[in-house]
Amino acid sequence: MIKFLELLAREASAVEFEGPIIEARAAGADPAAIEELERAKVQALKVRDLLKRRARREAELSALYDTAGDLAALRDLDAVLEAIVHRARQLLATDIAYMTLHDPERGDTYMRVTDGSISAKFRALRLAMGAGLGGLVAQTAVPYATADYFADARFRHKDDIDEAVREEGLVAILGVPLRLGQRVIGVLMAANRSARPFHQEEVSLLASLAAHAAVAIDNARLLQETRNALEELSHAHRTVREHGEAVERAAMAHDRMTSLVLRGGGIEDVAAVVTDVLGGSLAVLDDLGRPISGDVGELDAGVFEAAQASRALGRTVRRGDLLIASVDVGGEPLCTLILRSDDADERILERAALVCALLLLFRRSVAEAEGRVRGELLDDLISRPGSPGLADRARRLGVDLGAPHVVVVLKHGGQRERAAFWASSQATMRHGLAAGRGEEVVLLLPGRNAGAVAQRAAAELSASLHTSATAGACDVGGREVAAAYQEARRCAEALIALGRAGDGASAAELGFVGLLVGDGRDVRGFVRRVLGAVVDYDARRGTALVATLAAYFGSGGSPSRTAETMHIHVNTVTQRLDRIGKLLGDGWLEPERALEIQLALRLHRLGHTSTPETVGPDPI
Repeated sequence: MIKFLELLAREASAVEFEGPIIEARAAGADPAAIEELERAKVQALKVRDLLKRRARREAELSALYDTAGDLAALRDLDAVLEAIVHRARQLLATDIAYMTLHDPERGDTYMRVTDGSISAKFRALRLAMGAGLGGLVAQTAVPYATADYFADARFRHKDDIDEAVREEGLVAILGVPLRLGQRVIGVLMAANRSARPFHQEEVSLLASLAAHAAVAIDNARLLQETRNALEELSHAHRTVREHGEAVERAAMAHDRMTSLVLRGGGIEDVAAVVTDVLGGSLAVLDDLGRPISGDVGELDAGVFEAAQASRALGRTVRRGDLLIASVDVGGEPLCTLILRSDDADERILERAALVCALLLLFRRSVAEAEGRVRGELLDDLISRPGSPGLADRARRLGVDLGAPHVVVVLKHGGQRERAAFWASSQATMRHGLAAGRGEEVVLLLPGRNAGAVAQRAAAELSASLHTSATAGACDVGGREVAAAYQEARRCAEALIALGRAGDGASAAELGFVGLLVGDGRDVRGFVRRVLGAVVDYDARRGTALVATLAAYFGSGGSPSRTAETMHIHVNTVTQRLDRIGKLLGDGWLEPERALEIQLALRLHRLGHTSTPETVGPDPI
């Protein structure tokens, strides 16, 4: 018996139940024991059949339950009918399933939906009441099944019906009525293209499905009629509803904003309320994923993917022990709240995210308004430098135009909004001014050292935009901002023309090119910077290094021709060139550097230097 129980437990096939008897016979068991095993086998097989029937019934009931749920969720009549027929074919594993509905105007039934049909004539079939199997079911409201349709004389055969059934190739047919109360509204049928008896369980299953289906069909029909009846009223109702929703949204927004403004609260206050109510730890991130408030530990890429999903779904997303609520505006992320908690009310977190978003939007609006004011002032300083009241307007914004300032012009790749936001932030933090002008942004920042300011600004804006931004800068000094702006702009354009996009510089860092773009054109300063060490050496030692350098470049870089020109020995030329190299530093013969030196020599001969050239005894 134990062996048979084991076979039942592992759902063995019927043939395996012979195993214990065969083993007993092989072991030489007496006839009584074998007979007892035979009786146990029979009982075990009965139990097996019972278990299989119950399992099948359970599966059918589960499928029927799922079907009822599916049908209850459907609202479109065509979708309801197609779902009914398709599920009937699946549940009974037949070749075809179809449905006929009653036509009250013509008094017959017509083919409404088919699943698995291959005949156009069959799909267009109409059955008179009492004609064919379907007509008989519709007339009597009783299920009928036949294993061989053409050999069954229980119902009235008609040529057109038989021809359509024959063209479809059907043999075995089962039909059950779709009843709504005492009224039959149609027939649900399942059929095979080969002979097949339909068991009572299958008839009951299809009848149960038909009972659910009839209600679903009637609901869908009533819903369609209701839609048609309400069509005239929908426009007025929609107008009233939209107005009411708009008023409600405005009232809610007003209440929230009023509460925040009256309390003067910020992001940290909202976070404190959330953690006080929900417990756990909370972090608030900005649009770039940087922490504004709180800390929940290290965050991986999955958290930011969950934040993106939260914005797409418009609700909180859970990832492990983290609850993530993220808000966007116009498709761009605004803020993300991350709560580390095992169990919390997601709605509270979502509302907190909305409040934080409103606060950030308010801050952004204030910053944009202040940025516009600062931008308008900078525009006036550039476009209308002589306008009255500029200094007073600057003073109200905390900018002292009498202090040293640097004008920075940054040319970028067209991301105007982000570049303008970055510039406005820089101006606010450093108490300066910022303005956007086409494909460039302009900064007026307090301080000196225009070259260093330009390099830093170019690097920071490039990092913010993820593309190169080129900066030209100019110290305002005693000039007007407009003149400094023009020079800074020329510096930025010169950097781009020189293939140095993404860099930053002032006219002083551009070498001889700076003479062309610099508004002041500090020729004397250029000569001193390039050639001053050699000029000073000549002045102190009474040497002729400047003359030797000029002769060297004039002779095409030939020491021998330089010696001939200056009437000195070639070794003397070599010694002087070594001294010049030490004074000018490595790389003085590189093409660009050599060009600067030759230009400085020409300007020096024209008198553009603070120390006159002195030629005297030459100890070298």
